[in-house]
Amino acid sequence: MKNKMLRSISSALKGLGILLKEERNFRIQTIVAIVVVVLMNIFPLSIVEKGILLLLIIIILVLEMFNSIMERLLDIFKPRMHGYVKDIKDIAAGTVLVSAVGATIVGTIIFYPHLKVFLTFLYR
Repeated sequence: MKNKMLRSISSALKGLGILLKEERNFRIQTIVAIVVVVLMNIFPLSIVEKGILLLLIIIILVLEMFNSIMERLLDIFKPRMHGYVKDIKDIAAGTVLVSAVGATIVGTIIFYPHLKVFLTFLYR
């Protein structure tokens, strides 16, 4: 049982490694996530604000992972590609874009008051 669990964790980490190595957008979103986590620990956010930001980070990264899975699966069928394959890829990418824009708006709403105070203090 323990070995099976370790193999599962190893496979999951290998999958994350593949994403980080081969998927530019996943790398960018991971860097943004790290920056947000650092900012969460610099500014005095409430536990609810931190929870919302962490949930948004997870949603964005998971959607990007599913987008990458979808692209790889659809690439298998490329030789006999149906017209919908490109549409499906575009819709999956659009899903990530909409969620990232939404997360950016929510993040701005959460961080703006803290950044405003910080910048006011900085430029006095």
